[in-house]
Amino acid sequence: MAKTKTTFFCQNCGAQYAKWIGQCTSCKQWNTVVEEVVQKDEKPSWKTAQNRHQKIAKPLPIQKISNESETRINLLDQEFNRVLGGGLVPGSLTLLGGEPGIGKSTLLLQIALKLSIKTLYVSGEESARQIKMRADRIEPNSEHCYILTETKTQNIFQQIATVEPNLVVIDSIQTLHSDYIESAAGSISQIRECTAELIKFAKESNTPVILVGHITKDGTIAGPKILEHMVDTVLQFEGDRNYVYRILRALKNRFGSTAELGIYEMQGNGLREVNNPSEVLLSKNDEDLSGTAIAATVEGMRPLLIEIQALVSTAVYGTPQRSATGFNAKRLNMLLAVLEKRAGFKLAAKDVFLNITGGISVDDPAIDLAVMAAILSSNADIPIASGVCFAAEVGLAGEIRPVQRIDQRVLEAEKLGFSTIYVSKSNKIGLKNTKVEVKLVSKIEDVVSELFG
Repeated sequence: MAKTKTTFFCQNCGAQYAKWIGQCTSCKQWNTVVEEVVQKDEKPSWKTAQNRHQKIAKPLPIQKISNESETRINLLDQEFNRVLGGGLVPGSLTLLGGEPGIGKSTLLLQIALKLSIKTLYVSGEESARQIKMRADRIEPNSEHCYILTETKTQNIFQQIATVEPNLVVIDSIQTLHSDYIESAAGSISQIRECTAELIKFAKESNTPVILVGHITKDGTIAGPKILEHMVDTVLQFEGDRNYVYRILRALKNRFGSTAELGIYEMQGNGLREVNNPSEVLLSKNDEDLSGTAIAATVEGMRPLLIEIQALVSTAVYGTPQRSATGFNAKRLNMLLAVLEKRAGFKLAAKDVFLNITGGISVDDPAIDLAVMAAILSSNADIPIASGVCFAAEVGLAGEIRPVQRIDQRVLEAEKLGFSTIYVSKSNKIGLKNTKVEVKLVSKIEDVVSELFG
């Protein structure tokens, strides 16, 4: 009988201890350290015993290593491909996290049903009949998608050897368990061991693996933090379940940019790709409303026009409220201070509420000017003229600062029928024949006089 070893792990951060302690010294959380039994015997690889004597990797001079770009797998999903950086890299491990019910399983099953390559969809949460019901609703005809309901990694690898798939989807990593670890499924050591086995399989067989990960109430992926370090790509699938739109972001990507954004619309027959998100993020109001401004932003390589709504009202209590949805609250306080100091608007005794429509979050500083315009419009109760949008950053001195890729922002505004865009005087516009009037401003006072006289 193999000797076992008792170890204590923090369920929040994965730190390991020789004995139980009340507070984790790494993440400072209380009562998160639990005891787990770890097997000490040698762990076989994902392969069977007869394949253990594999070729040992040898060091190579860097000049002899081929730098030819590897052909990526086209997932037949334009939004998913964009976020990954052009497709799925063979041998890569991708982790997809998101809230319960947001559509993670639907998205991956939809991709597995579309592909013309052999795909193995492993589910530890649903029965084969439940998956079949969803598949009939999404894409009823598929000859290349295989469904396996299993949670033991050793059994999964046996079926992989039989089916020989070109893509493996695991739903979810928290439900898997390995015989070589005696703790329960979903524990720190089980997640780490199962992920390590899947990584070894992916790298040795050159088969890409996509993992679904649960998230905690804090919004972080459940399990040890090392899980995100082990995988090649970490994707976040987010959105409000009260809205139909879902956002796919890359938090980590070893093979592409993390600035790209994918937008989907949840429908009865699955998730629909939104190819022109500017149209769905702008409301179709027949009459002009105060407190609304349009900003031209850029997410990765994609220009977007988003609608910013602001509400300024007299504070009922002593301390005025400052609330922002989809925008950094600290940056909102900074912009309000600039309006107070540089433009002379008395907003210290007023409540300010800010919202970016569509349920998305934007970090682009180029929306600063649109945020200020929406606040001033609500404060004066004067609507901004239709056809006007903004693309500029605002500094602490009230100066209008330039932003990058201004030509793409102007072209997006022209495509959606806008007539005027306010940009910094320091921006160099390379476009010659454009129907959009580009107004160059240098200070916030210039914008106030232009908009509200």
